[in-house]
Amino acid sequence: MSKDDLVRLRHMMDAAKEAVELAAGKSRHDIANERTLNLSLVRLIEVIGEAANRVSSTCRAKYPGIPWLQIIGMRNRLIHGYNDIDFDILYQTISEDLPSLIVELEKIIPPEKRL
Repeated sequence: MSKDDLVRLRHMMDAAKEAVELAAGKSRHDIANERTLNLSLVRLIEVIGEAANRVSSTCRAKYPGIPWLQIIGMRNRLIHGYNDIDFDILYQTISEDLPSLIVELEKIIPPEKRL
């Protein structure tokens, strides 16, 4: 794995962990109505998607267990549809999808290379 790919995978993992931590104990209602929280969570998911987009195609092909296209698509939807965020999808992504993404990334990133 290239150094650049490793850096981007770490960015994905760090942002995913931060989003999960920020949302801990929060309901879908909280996420939709606490402006600072939802802006933070949206930004973190955008970072995950942008980092995923910058991971090389070789690296992406090596790890098909990560839903690369869906992650990148989510980023694009948030960036381009900034005025129409579906908080049900955002909540599901944070509560269901990010924890499994973290598990997959922890399998890829060697412990000594994590921040």
